[in-house]
Amino acid sequence: MADLPPDGASPAKRAAIALAITVGLLVAAWLVLGDGAYLWVKAAHIIAVIAWMAGMLYLPRLFIYHCDAPKGSAQSETFKVMEHRLLNVIINPAMVLTWVLGLWLAWQGAFFTDGWLHAKLALVLAMSGVHGFFSASVRRFAADANTTSQRAWRMWNEVPTVLMIVIVLLVVVKPF
Repeated sequence: MADLPPDGASPAKRAAIALAITVGLLVAAWLVLGDGAYLWVKAAHIIAVIAWMAGMLYLPRLFIYHCDAPKGSAQSETFKVMEHRLLNVIINPAMVLTWVLGLWLAWQGAFFTDGWLHAKLALVLAMSGVHGFFSASVRRFAADANTTSQRAWRMWNEVPTVLMIVIVLLVVVKPF
């Protein structure tokens, strides 16, 4: 399923290396800049969130199209590779960075006693649960065992959008 590039490095391995480099650079920035690193970490957190959401919005769209592809067809096999790579190269590393950087920002900003953060964390946990469901779905599609209809995938496609909107409103408005 995973056709390797000529250099033999898998996309997941390259993503792990990029993730490690990013975390290393952010730790170095924190050590060098101290409290001045907050805005750099915040920027990296926002970038990670954007990457995570891009993947979470695109993956169910791939599932919708994959439902139409006959099992075992070249089209179905292409969708399997696309779904696997999207999950392992973009979505998973972006989610990890989002959590790590977001928790550091909350700790650094002393937000753990704020109600808006509690609500945000609950919604990010829900988003992570959707992520887990999508991950399991990638495995089901890979095994030609999907039982979810196109219509259901169209509804699942909206769940990350709604969660994202409420999370952004909580962070920006801080209503409580």
